[in-house]
Amino acid sequence: MELTLAILKPSAVERCLIGEIISRIQKKGLIIAGMKMMHLNEKILREHYAHLVDKPFFPSIVKSMTASPVVVMCLKGVEAVRVFREMTGVTNGRNAAPGTLRGDFCMSGQANIVHASDSAENGATEVARFFKPEEIFDWMPADKDFYYGADEI
Repeated sequence: MELTLAILKPSAVERCLIGEIISRIQKKGLIIAGMKMMHLNEKILREHYAHLVDKPFFPSIVKSMTASPVVVMCLKGVEAVRVFREMTGVTNGRNAAPGTLRGDFCMSGQANIVHASDSAENGATEVARFFKPEEIFDWMPADKDFYYGADEI
């Protein structure tokens, strides 16, 4: 099964959307293999958003991502990266389709409530950035047979 990172950003935390987002993740059938609340700092954001560090808007990313704690989760499932990205919707909430997290809960390109890994490779790298190995639990829900066919997992 594939692992992916989800970050419930300060815009989700401050707007009290944590429970609703987690509920939708679980209802979809993605497994939460690890979860914690933490404050991000510029050092980890520079590493996480290394591809954006030289952009003129990077300081505003740091400001928004350090405005409050975040919730980081390691999600597990068949094609978890693709599934969670589709659930998330496009970056700018104003353009995100209804039914996606961003389409239903945000109006911004920056205060866009959630981060989703963009590839299986990045998912594994990002999970390792935010979680120690002992913080990831290798478990399956008792009702897994109602989410996947026997030949899918």
